[in-house]
Amino acid sequence: MKIEINKMSVSDLDLIAEKLYEEFDDLWNYNVFKSELESENSKYIVAKQNDEIIGYAGIWIAIDIAHITNIVVKKDMRRTGIGSLLLQELINMCKELKILEITLEVNEHNSNAISLYKKFGFEQVGLRKKYYRNQDNAIIMTIDFKRDKAV
Repeated sequence: MKIEINKMSVSDLDLIAEKLYEEFDDLWNYNVFKSELESENSKYIVAKQNDEIIGYAGIWIAIDIAHITNIVVKKDMRRTGIGSLLLQELINMCKELKILEITLEVNEHNSNAISLYKKFGFEQVGLRKKYYRNQDNAIIMTIDFKRDKAV
């Protein structure tokens, strides 16, 4: 299975617009996504297989800190390593941009995502109560590249 990771464009978003809710997750609507792609502080990538978008991921950047906004894989392609590829590419981008720290929130019930982030060196640093739909808590995780440089 050959997967290509590329910068996401508005035309990529147009390709998945109708599938955002059924094949991915109910995260953001088209207009929110489009404004993210147009922001100079946001960077988004897509995973493609045979020209079909099977996943996407993004970060917000504020000076030397990045925040992962989402890593989403098409529902029927989950648990195949695509999330790992997307996360690794985000980390590589951050290192190239001299980012010192990456943070994210993850639903406390999403054990697969939590395991993925831990595998890449993210650590839990906090909790946001009732963050998701005013019900589920969000675990705040971070990876600190400053610490790596001190060793």
